[in-house]
Amino acid sequence: MLNVPSQSFPAAGSQQRVAPTGQSRNKVALKPGHSLLDWIRLTKSGRDLTGLRGQLIEVTEEELKKHSTRNDCWTCIRGMVYNVSAYMDFHPGGEEELMRAAGIDSTDLFDQVHRWVNYESMLKECLVGRMAVKPNPALQGSVSSLDGTVNIVIHTKRKVVIYFSHSKEVFLCCPVLIVQTAHSVGKVQVCLHKSVKDKWTKVGQPLEHHDTFIQCKDRELFYRECVLVSKTDITHDTQVLRLQLPSGSHMQVPVGRHVYLKTSLQGTDVVKPYTPVDQKLIPPSQCSAEMGSDLHLMIKICPDGLLTSHLANLPIGSSLSVGGPEGSFTMRVLRDVTHLYMLAAGTGFTPMARLIRLALQDLTSIRKTKLMFFNRQERDILWCSQLDELCSKEERFEVEYVLSEPTDSWKGRRGQIDACMLQNFLERPEDSKCLVCVCGPTGFTELAVQLVRQLDFSEEEIHIFQG
Repeated sequence: MLNVPSQSFPAAGSQQRVAPTGQSRNKVALKPGHSLLDWIRLTKSGRDLTGLRGQLIEVTEEELKKHSTRNDCWTCIRGMVYNVSAYMDFHPGGEEELMRAAGIDSTDLFDQVHRWVNYESMLKECLVGRMAVKPNPALQGSVSSLDGTVNIVIHTKRKVVIYFSHSKEVFLCCPVLIVQTAHSVGKVQVCLHKSVKDKWTKVGQPLEHHDTFIQCKDRELFYRECVLVSKTDITHDTQVLRLQLPSGSHMQVPVGRHVYLKTSLQGTDVVKPYTPVDQKLIPPSQCSAEMGSDLHLMIKICPDGLLTSHLANLPIGSSLSVGGPEGSFTMRVLRDVTHLYMLAAGTGFTPMARLIRLALQDLTSIRKTKLMFFNRQERDILWCSQLDELCSKEERFEVEYVLSEPTDSWKGRRGQIDACMLQNFLERPEDSKCLVCVCGPTGFTELAVQLVRQLDFSEEEIHIFQG
């Protein structure tokens, strides 16, 4: 549906993985009449896509294995079984890729490439039923109750960063008093006020996943209903959308991670990831985004884009579902780095924006931060004036613009990315440790990574932001 990666993207051997030098990607062209909108129309046509005439059944592993052919293909995702036979010709990855999931629990395969996709909405008319499986209990936690408060202490198995939201009515409608986390030992303590000050004689009925622990890679995305507060024009076709999180919710999106926007179009959920940016390239220290109450998303409006054209016409005050954050970038890749290089094309600049701020403000070990920014025309350059201002004020930062369709008056670099251009840009001083970050359209990313590898940069010295 949408060529967007997940936390574990790209999987080894996936068609969406950047190809090694000299290899081409196996792209699948859909037949006419087999677009996303055509699939939506088919699901609403009343045709029985399950073969069960609307009956939902419980499916055993033995039964699932029986349905593993092209014309009778069932698969399981997170405990739910779908008949995807009718979807074969609509799958962007092609029949061969989808058949890898035939007759098995394909949750892991799905997450490697399509974790961001709202499959429940896409395949709701293909639902056969639920797998006959039991959850695995593993969570260790404790609840203590006094007359007026409830204290919940959870000890996780690993050192974790906690994302907390109490926007929903949880724990008998108790508002949160305080949340304390001890990242070094994986401890989380939540203190809540009781709506009625009294001792509880019972704590209600357990929910479906009570007393279970679901690993991050296995859990479904949690979406928050956010409000569109403002739109700010950045260029002729790019805006920054400011979204306000629900009251009581806080979300700190780590540098290099993305969130997912979800909205319903023609009765079907459409999802796409975006990397949050700060309010400005170097924002005030106490801006609302820093406090975790707002999100700023830099979005290019494509006239033929299913989601972006909808966003362009969305009035202020409208609601949007935001899921995540997710992504594979970690601070570990920046450990001991002295020279940080960034190759960005178009809105591939968005993960670089906060990375620039991090490198200049928080990582004193980085002696040089350089951005090579590729665009079609000068008017397409995002935050151009802010980049130029930062370059004039910060001696550790440099930026070079490259235009593929410049005007005659343009005095900067021209053309497409090539080896000669990168050889001059990617310096390797003695006793340095380098990291090259790449983000942009698929074709740009593949070529850039290939060229960087040819300059003898190792896999550990390259990070690809997929998007």
